[in-house]
Amino acid sequence: MASIPAPLHAAVADGPSDGRAHWLTTSDGVRIRVGIWGADAPRGTVLLFPGRTEYIEKYGRTARDLTERGFATIVIDWRGQGLSDRLLPEPDLGHVRHFSDYQLDIAAMITHARRIGLPEPYFMLAHSMGGCIGLRALMEYLPVRAAAMTSPMWGIRVSPHMRPLAWALSQLSKVVNIGDRLSPGQTLDAYLLTAPFEDNTLTGDREMWDYLRGQLLADRGLCLGGPTLQWIFESFAEMRVLAAAPPPATRCLTWMGTNELIVEPQAIRDRMVRYPNGELRVLDGKRHEILMEDKPTRTAVIDAVAAYFLA
Repeated sequence: MASIPAPLHAAVADGPSDGRAHWLTTSDGVRIRVGIWGADAPRGTVLLFPGRTEYIEKYGRTARDLTERGFATIVIDWRGQGLSDRLLPEPDLGHVRHFSDYQLDIAAMITHARRIGLPEPYFMLAHSMGGCIGLRALMEYLPVRAAAMTSPMWGIRVSPHMRPLAWALSQLSKVVNIGDRLSPGQTLDAYLLTAPFEDNTLTGDREMWDYLRGQLLADRGLCLGGPTLQWIFESFAEMRVLAAAPPPATRCLTWMGTNELIVEPQAIRDRMVRYPNGELRVLDGKRHEILMEDKPTRTAVIDAVAAYFLA
């Protein structure tokens, strides 16, 4: 089957020069986009799983770093975000029917990687929501030699007194059929285009902040706002199940910063202390986007990830 070309904003991605993107169709009929860099790399392929609201171009520089270390990269736009099919008439709502649907996206991604001959072995690099999706995949079937995660979403940072309310409201939304409504306290605006750099929760590096903002300004179709009530319900339910499940056999190196304000740090610590083949590294003063921090931090993390993959 011939690959169907998809748009890739190469200039704002700032990835390797051989970047390209393809459209795929999942087994349930959703059109998703994948991006590929470094297809002739000698050391294997990194399956890169982005977080919520993210998109392929955001990881152009990460792909460049991986290519320099001998790895090909394939990145996915999850259903409902990036340039993949949006799931509601209001495209800026972050939505999913079932969290398990993301596994169908991975299946299409892996099938495509094999079809076009991306080099093996495969490795996984996952961020935030991608870490939640990726942990499920590792537990069930993902054919990777090793994994790395940054700020994985194994819990969401919610004040203790608000957690029962958030869970109850998301459950109620299923009963009264309002799951496609925007979650309370959220907006349809993209965070990067409305938040000031000075107190943002993503990165302490101004140059990377401007790099990410420039991507959304180049194509507003990449923007995504807050999650729906159904996304909240599905994500909470998935994180509860994963928290109680035994760890996968796959080796995993996990990173988080001490200034993490989006996902729940204790959930990461709880998982990694019960992960015999896992290792947690904590970066002092860093925020949620470990791979979007200053250049020395990014270099050190990618160096360590590459060494871990090849160990």
